[in-house]
Amino acid sequence: MTSDNGSLNGRRRVVITGLGAVTPLGNDVRSTWEALIRGESGAGPITQFDASDFPVTFACEVKDFTPSDWIDHKQARRMDRFAQLIVAAARQAEQDSGLDVSAEADRVGAAIATGIGGLKSYQDCYDTLRDRGPDRVNPFAIPAIIPNMGAGWVSMELGTKGPLASQCTACAASNMALGDGADAIRLGRADVMFCGGTEAAINKVGIAGFGAMRALSRRNDDPVHASRPFDARRDGFVMGEAGAVLVLEELEHARARGAKIYGEIAGYGVSADASHITEPDPTGMNPARALKMAMADAGITPDQVDYVNAHATSTPIGDSSETRVIKIAMGEEDARRIAISGTKGATGHCLGGAGAVEALFTTLAVHEGMLPPTINYEFEDPECDLDYVPNEARKAEVNVAINNSFGFGGHNACVVIRKYRA
Repeated sequence: MTSDNGSLNGRRRVVITGLGAVTPLGNDVRSTWEALIRGESGAGPITQFDASDFPVTFACEVKDFTPSDWIDHKQARRMDRFAQLIVAAARQAEQDSGLDVSAEADRVGAAIATGIGGLKSYQDCYDTLRDRGPDRVNPFAIPAIIPNMGAGWVSMELGTKGPLASQCTACAASNMALGDGADAIRLGRADVMFCGGTEAAINKVGIAGFGAMRALSRRNDDPVHASRPFDARRDGFVMGEAGAVLVLEELEHARARGAKIYGEIAGYGVSADASHITEPDPTGMNPARALKMAMADAGITPDQVDYVNAHATSTPIGDSSETRVIKIAMGEEDARRIAISGTKGATGHCLGGAGAVEALFTTLAVHEGMLPPTINYEFEDPECDLDYVPNEARKAEVNVAINNSFGFGGHNACVVIRKYRA
């Protein structure tokens, strides 16, 4: 319920006024979105290192990215790739929003998540220590490695001086950044929050580590069809990398400056599985609690939900588990009615950046009335029996949508994004 003074359930309303992204599908929001809607895949052979001796030789890389397009060359050299990607995305979001951060820096904050942080910088630091000794280690190694420096660099580059947070909760991290950023605005700690996530783990340590877990698809002969959420022949996720930022803004603040509004952050829910270090809760009850909490926070019921952007990693256990979660939270009838996309079929799994990338997709689905497809869906799995918008984008009126993120260690985060209405 919205009151005359613009509050939602008695709280400050939070709207989305800017978007920025660097993804395997494109180096800005528009090219990424158009490739997604066309049903393209960002997968291909790994180019960032020689992977010929690795059991997995492909990934969803960001392509033709030039950090100096967005960052001073000297500063960019001090950053890990994960920080470069998020600063580029934040700059895009800043431009898209039309904000003048410097005019009210104390009221503008950032919540920038990552699952791992500077993994390549960690690898480089160790290699130098081993091969050349401690005196030759880069003095900028630690600031490049630590996970909070994605947020730190965004704040320094944009000049934000409000709340600054760095969620590091595996694959749920950037959905939590969005929820926490929305809460900061609701509580009056900020009027604007740059919220998003980033990851750049396509390097020897990342591919070897996830490969050793048997978490990655091994379709080395067919990368573009390897990530196949909900498909019966899925065999693991494809490593992705990305940076994505959404500008969240208090409604009256946005109205006062005549900002364009993409949608509204209406609800946020979080829970823990307390079950297993990598596998989802086998009952589905705990992730479903996060979904129910997000809907309750938004003041909506399952019959009002039009679309879910699923976490859907393309792993055998994960996708069937999420199907169960959606049925528990929504009820069987509404679960079968709601359209669901697994967009990691196109982007791969961007780990700590995934939630932000998919929140951006969810926002555009609401704003543009277009549901992204779940590509590479060929064979039905009896345990995955919902409407996954298979292979082709679909026009639809989307008033209420939910973005799901579930991470290693049992982290669950769900965000409700709804069409903006004054």
